[in-house]
Amino acid sequence: MADQDTNPVFQIQRVYLKDLSLEQPNSPAILLEQEQPSVDIQLGVEAAPVADGIFEVSVTATVQTKIKDKTVFLVEAKQAGIFEVRNIPEDQMGAIMGIACPQIVYPYLRGNVADVINRAGFPPVHLAEINFQAMYEQQQQAAAANTAVAQ
Repeated sequence: MADQDTNPVFQIQRVYLKDLSLEQPNSPAILLEQEQPSVDIQLGVEAAPVADGIFEVSVTATVQTKIKDKTVFLVEAKQAGIFEVRNIPEDQMGAIMGIACPQIVYPYLRGNVADVINRAGFPPVHLAEINFQAMYEQQQQAAAANTAVAQ
């Protein structure tokens, strides 16, 4: 019989909306504009240990729409998850935190961002699907390049 203490463990404990803000600083005048706004979307991923074998992974999105230099609306959202991760080789932990966990959390973030924008009276902005593996690999390559330059 295998020892239970050495089996790999990867479990979702909870997924939750950690932070959400909506600003419409130029309303109501900006709502009368006929011009199409530009949309800027920024995404980020963070991971932090909470307790032994327990990690919080959060995905943040900032969605800003502007007409000329005036903001129509700004949404900032952070969706997080608590994950139990034990007995995973150290060289695989980065991929778990940077790929597997964000892939679980991101669909919740997409839904919440679209919902709050819709509730604010605008057509929902649907965040694109994200390839977290490609994003993680780019970050690893950038970090390796920065380390090589620093030496």
